[in-house]
Amino acid sequence: MDANKERYAAALKYNSESESAPKLLAKGGGYMADQILKVAEDSGVSVYKDEKLAKQLQNLEMGEEIPRELYEVVAEVLIFIADMDKGYK
Repeated sequence: MDANKERYAAALKYNSESESAPKLLAKGGGYMADQILKVAEDSGVSVYKDEKLAKQLQNLEMGEEIPRELYEVVAEVLIFIADMDKGYK
């Protein structure tokens, strides 16, 4: 990775029983992105790397549901994560 390139990260949470769409739990660039990834790693949370999506999520407010135009790509992420989690069990 280019050390001078700005890094972005975001964390989503989703409870299909009580929420209509995933919500933004954390977001940030640079140092904050590194911290989000560290917390995920330390917590055993699977990480999906998509620079474009992470950058788009920076426009949301904390706790805001993702917009409809991101449903498809976020659904792909959730499927990927679910498949990864199955592989670890």
